[in-house]
Amino acid sequence: MDFSLTEDQRAFADVARQFAQDRLVPNAAGWDEKQIFPKDVLREAGDMGFLSLYVPEEQGGLGLPRLDASIVFEQLAMGCTSTTAYMTIHNMVSWMIASFATDDVKARYCPLLVNGENLGSYCLTEANAGSDAASLVTTAIKQGGDYVIRGAKAFISGAGDTDVLVVMARTDPSKKGASGISAFVVPADADGISYGRKEPKMGWNSQPTRAVTFEDVRIPSSHLLGNEGDGFKFAMKGLDGGRINIATCSIGTAQQALEQAGRYVTERKQFGNKLAEFQSVQFKLADMTTELIAARQLVRYAAYQLDRKAPDATAYCAMAKRFATDVGFSICDQALQLYGGYGYIKEYPLERYFRDVRVHQILEGTNEIMRLIIARRVLSEGCRLL
Repeated sequence: MDFSLTEDQRAFADVARQFAQDRLVPNAAGWDEKQIFPKDVLREAGDMGFLSLYVPEEQGGLGLPRLDASIVFEQLAMGCTSTTAYMTIHNMVSWMIASFATDDVKARYCPLLVNGENLGSYCLTEANAGSDAASLVTTAIKQGGDYVIRGAKAFISGAGDTDVLVVMARTDPSKKGASGISAFVVPADADGISYGRKEPKMGWNSQPTRAVTFEDVRIPSSHLLGNEGDGFKFAMKGLDGGRINIATCSIGTAQQALEQAGRYVTERKQFGNKLAEFQSVQFKLADMTTELIAARQLVRYAAYQLDRKAPDATAYCAMAKRFATDVGFSICDQALQLYGGYGYIKEYPLERYFRDVRVHQILEGTNEIMRLIIARRVLSEGCRLL
């Protein structure tokens, strides 16, 4: 198996790395402190193709495989974890519309989503339907040629500042669980939609998070994605890729933290020696690097499995998400420790990396849920995954 990057993959990585250095790194701390959602820079990212990495080419996207998209997101995350994480969400929204919407809805929304003129939010989670997403209670009831949506969503990234929502709602309330759930494209300014306060968060401060309430929101039936009852299937397809994406954001942030810690210990002196001369520090850096490389390879292998539609792809995506987000948080924590007291001060970025990656162990399915997905697959296959 060839683990080296292709010429095209390296070119994509180089472009993403330059964008991160030029447009994300200089602004990330300010966006975090002032809680700014950088729509202007997101539009620039759209112009670069970063908001439609795996959107099909016929809908204006780059049509990249998930492996290539992961390589790009890793470089972007080294510039700003929070902003890159939002880009991954927008990519998922754009991909779902480009893949499953009617031709008219694709024509209406895709061009604006691809170039970043419109931004998207993904509305699945509810106050009592987080890990158990199939228990959601938001409804979309058919009335004539329309659907009427009633309910509420929680912890929605970008909500209140985006233009397009992909909403999961129950079209058949008589059916419990996943089978009665459908997916819809909803204009974010539709009558009957209201937004909660911008949640004060530990991290991810360059993107707003709000609750969304739907009170008799009427949308045309043409805004249904696929057929009734397809919504949960689409959501899970989206989440497989989303787990790769968020794992990748952890890898990119951890790489940046590791590089900065490595530079710091070669400059900082204690007891008459540079920190890098102490064996305990060398061992810590060795372990951090080894774990990071292992996590990166697992993420890329999972992306490869997803690209080839392997039967075990969901399990590999869950493994990658669980392992990479745990490793990413651990590396950021250890890098902060190497900085000592300076790591705890906002003048240095380590405390922001630590805050931003913590949520990765929770969203796109908690790491506890990832373990359930993996265990079920392992037990059904007699503890064998290939």
